[in-house]
Amino acid sequence: MFCKAGGAVTSRGRQAEPPSVVLVTGASRFLGGYLVTRLAQNPDIERVIAVDNQSPTKDMHRRMGRAEFVLADIRNPLIGKVIRNMNVDTVVHASAVTKAPKSGARAAMKDMNVLGAMQLFAVCQKAPSVRSVVLRSSSVVYGSSAKDPAKFTEEMSARRRPTGAFARDMIEIEGYLRGLARRRSDIATTILRLAPTVGNRLPGSVSNYLTSPLVPNVLGRDARLQLLHEEDALGALECATLGGPSGTYNVAGDGIVMMSQAVRRAGGLTVPMPYGLFRNLGHALVGSVMKSFTKEELDYFHFGCGLDTRRMREELGFEPRWTTKEALDDFARGIGMSRIVKSEWVDKAESMLLSALGERTEVR
Repeated sequence: MFCKAGGAVTSRGRQAEPPSVVLVTGASRFLGGYLVTRLAQNPDIERVIAVDNQSPTKDMHRRMGRAEFVLADIRNPLIGKVIRNMNVDTVVHASAVTKAPKSGARAAMKDMNVLGAMQLFAVCQKAPSVRSVVLRSSSVVYGSSAKDPAKFTEEMSARRRPTGAFARDMIEIEGYLRGLARRRSDIATTILRLAPTVGNRLPGSVSNYLTSPLVPNVLGRDARLQLLHEEDALGALECATLGGPSGTYNVAGDGIVMMSQAVRRAGGLTVPMPYGLFRNLGHALVGSVMKSFTKEELDYFHFGCGLDTRRMREELGFEPRWTTKEALDDFARGIGMSRIVKSEWVDKAESMLLSALGERTEVR
């Protein structure tokens, strides 16, 4: 990946000094943790503070090097003391969760995502040292439907309001960050809408979906996928942290891959089925992971989503290293997916499909 950004830029476009003290939320997870690792290796950054409400693994903690880890929940007033006492000038918010925690429900997820972001941005507003806030958002804010344009630009919104919990949370969080920008015009606020990521270290919905040798597919549909390599996701966050100008940016690799092509490139075989049977029969093919997919993830497998990334290159100054096809191929090579689809797998899929269709006909 290539990043042309230098120092931080204020919301009025003035070039500012590079970040001195950076705080990253969600540091026990892949993107947050590896971003902390990269920033800690940068000699121009004086101090890196990693924050999360759960401790990172021993390996991740070791990788963080000189970074300081703080076990804290961003909904707790302690986060305000950390930012003020350590004179944090750059905050990277990467802790939003995509699914409800096992011990909680939708209310717990919204509390963690939306209330946490509100508390964090309120602290940033009151802290005079803060001059830049970067938000890791997602392309789920555009939704996925049959009415979508070929490519979404940053000015566009979903043609149908997303019904998925994570998508609704991210729309709210982005709104709160824009509110911060209006109240503190001296703070540069950067929103990165990342496309679905693929990689061998970052478990994502597309990666999980394509790992099965038999992949369920909606009959009559061939979703358009635009993906982002996990290393490019990290690179974009690092670029925005070190010198990203204010604004909202789509981040994705070049080009698209149709779902049928993606399955073949990953060494699998598609099994078309009616949408009404997509989740239940898909569970028999893919396993329990099928039931873990959220509403927005299932919609993405159904319709896909394309992103216009001109602003990413021209204004943010970031150039992804991998195209969509290259990211997909790198993922397939990394987990050894040069497999042969056995005939018994095909027979099993055909048998399950015919059985399910027969049962449905009898019920009717």
